[in-house]
Amino acid sequence: MNRFWDFTVLFDHWDRFIEGFGNTVWVSLMALVGSVILGTIIAVMRISPVRILNMIGTTYVEFIRNIPLLIVVFFFFLGLPSLGVPIDGFTSGTLGLIVYTASFIAEAIRAGIQAVPAGHSEAARSSGLSYLQTMRHIVLPQAIKIVLPAIGNQLINLIKNTSILTVVAGLDLMYQADLISADTFLPFPVYTIVALFYLLLTVPLSFAVHYMERRFAKSN
Repeated sequence: MNRFWDFTVLFDHWDRFIEGFGNTVWVSLMALVGSVILGTIIAVMRISPVRILNMIGTTYVEFIRNIPLLIVVFFFFLGLPSLGVPIDGFTSGTLGLIVYTASFIAEAIRAGIQAVPAGHSEAARSSGLSYLQTMRHIVLPQAIKIVLPAIGNQLINLIKNTSILTVVAGLDLMYQADLISADTFLPFPVYTIVALFYLLLTVPLSFAVHYMERRFAKSN
């Protein structure tokens, strides 16, 4: 049998593939939660009537969205240790993904907030709610519902972007694949298997996003 097509490497190194897959899922979930929280805060700052908050939010989005993800990850992986703050590859990769993805989620949520009828927030403010209370209880729940498909698309991008952890020894799926490929000299089957693992995560999410988009279109 031609070793080029030797997919038995999956069974020979099953434990390493599963370890990398598990770490990829874990970092994706943590980065999603972190980026949604940070992105929501940035989105509220972006539309805040307080000028300084608006400027901070705008600067964050424009700066982070226009630099490579690799630079953001290296900021944590190489920058923090140079300041005396020890950090491992997994943590630095996760933080980099949170900071980077949050800039895109912030823009999606900002669009959702602006899509909520102004009368809703005006009614809330006239009933005595503060700006933050209005955002928390009235506007944001509606905005996030509107932008769920967009957040779903960002989750798909986030899962694919986890491969950046391989450059900082982040123990993700791609990192394990690099090690297995180096040990077996079978790059084609190894990376084909890795691609299938990624598809196992992204294809169901893609169908879910399309379903939400169709459902939201019908509700309008």
